[in-house]
Amino acid sequence: MPKLTLVTSVCGNGSCPTVYKTDRGTYVVQGYTVTPQTAGIEVPNGEQLVEIPADLLAALTTASA
Repeated sequence: MPKLTLVTSVCGNGSCPTVYKTDRGTYVVQGYTVTPQTAGIEVPNGEQLVEIPADLLAALTTASA
C-alpha cells in the first residue's frame, strides 16, 4: 500500500475531492465515481473513472509537491 500525503483539496479537510502524493512517485485522486456505462466508454480491469472539480486541478498546479 502506498503512503499518502495530502497535496490539495477543495474543502480543506480531505473528505471531498482531494489529491494525494504517494511515496511511490505517483498521485492518488479522490473524487466522484463515474461508471463506464454512464460515460459510454470501456475501461480496462483495475481502472476506474473519477470525476473531480476543475478548481481542484487548478489548486494542484499551485500546491507544493
